Amino acid sequence: MTFIQAILLGIIQGITEFLPISSSGHLVLFQKIFGVAEPSLTFGIVVHLGTLAAVFAVFWKDIASILRRPFQRLTLLLIAGTIPTAIIGVAFKDFFEKVFASGNTLGFEFFITGLVLYFADSLRKGYKDAEETSLLDAAFVGLMQGAAILPAVSRSGLTISGALFRHMDRDFAARFSFLLSIPAILGAAVFDMKDVLEAGVGNLDSMSLGAGFIFAVIFGYISIRYMLNVLKKGKMRYFSYYVFALGALILIDQYLTHIFF
Repeated sequence: MTFIQAILLGIIQGITEFLPISSSGHLVLFQKIFGVAEPSLTFGIVVHLGTLAAVFAVFWKDIASILRRPFQRLTLLLIAGTIPTAIIGVAFKDFFEKVFASGNTLGFEFFITGLVLYFADSLRKGYKDAEETSLLDAAFVGLMQGAAILPAVSRSGLTISGALFRHMDRDFAARFSFLLSIPAILGAAVFDMKDVLEAGVGNLDSMSLGAGFIFAVIFGYISIRYMLNVLKKGKMRYFSYYVFALGALILIDQYLTHIFF
């Protein structure tokens, strides 16, 4: 992976992590396009930690509030949402790693994301805030996040949609989705640490890793701010058109042209 490729992948991660179009799917896709052959696990964790830093930058007030009052309602909801994700991640770890490595299901997964976004955007506005949201509601969102471990199934898309399906207010749905990414990303990083230490960084140097991290932070921050405005206007359906088109192009390449797959 070259220095320029690291910057581009950092930008792609930052933009797509919080837009409902799947950051992991885009990373797998562009690694195929760039012909990146060295282990991608280390770089993937680094850029995900970059987008995690962006979440801290935007939602530092919520995070500070949780640290000051750890037993508040929002904390319980985040725990309830994290448990299903953790169970799915641990139980299907080997399966997900094989899916990531092959990239064979990307086209179908983008279509799944598109369908979820399309139907979620057609729902009436929800009304639940943190106090009205039940632990079952939060667990359902966590279940959706667990399903989004598949590379081209959008984490933000499924968690926000899951929150809307449970009639959460759009502002709180976005806030809960982004905060729920914190334990998911941290947990995945810790869980994969053994594999990272064994795999090393391949041909990556510290400059490339640093560049990927910094650009993921910058564009992740911009992406979160943009997504919060989009949700207020109820325009998620436009993203479904994009992932439908991208999924179709990938399937055409996988089964007909074979340029990248």
